[in-house]
Amino acid sequence: MSRLKDFYKSEVMPAMIELFGYENPMMVPKIEKIIVNMGVGGAIEDSKKIDSAVADLAKVTGQQPIVTRARKSVSNFKLRAGMPIGCKVTLRGKRMFDFLDKLVSINLPRVRDFQGVSPEAFDGRGNYSLGIKEQLIFPEIRYDQVQNVQGMSVTIVTTAETDEEARELLRLIGMPFSKVRG
Repeated sequence: MSRLKDFYKSEVMPAMIELFGYENPMMVPKIEKIIVNMGVGGAIEDSKKIDSAVADLAKVTGQQPIVTRARKSVSNFKLRAGMPIGCKVTLRGKRMFDFLDKLVSINLPRVRDFQGVSPEAFDGRGNYSLGIKEQLIFPEIRYDQVQNVQGMSVTIVTTAETDEEARELLRLIGMPFSKVRG
């Protein structure tokens, strides 16, 4: 069992039961899946950029990503339907817990001038989205082998009913939320 999953069962679940007064341990929110998405705008001109993005995302997540393709043609962007424009990975189970543990404890603190992540980036249904400006915060990516710096978005899908439950779940897991201004 991964370190974060063990921590969730031993520390987070009892704290959530005490805080929200759940009658049954099955009512405690849990993380369902993590989706890591990388859009590659430059793939229209250079098809090699999509290959390097797929390789970087595979190194970071430990799972082979799928290539996402354009649904519609957009003439202003010289985009045709079916052209590759990004890649994504859906993580579940052990890989999900390993990725989240690594993201929270190692990768986010490597961001320059890191003040914490926004506590307001919830969607109203208990899911959290986080944008990462460059893939270089991951130690698996070698700086000298990167052709183009690429950003990615990470969406953490939880079974929480409200944003408050999801925020507390992620805070107890160790997500470094910044202080709310105001």
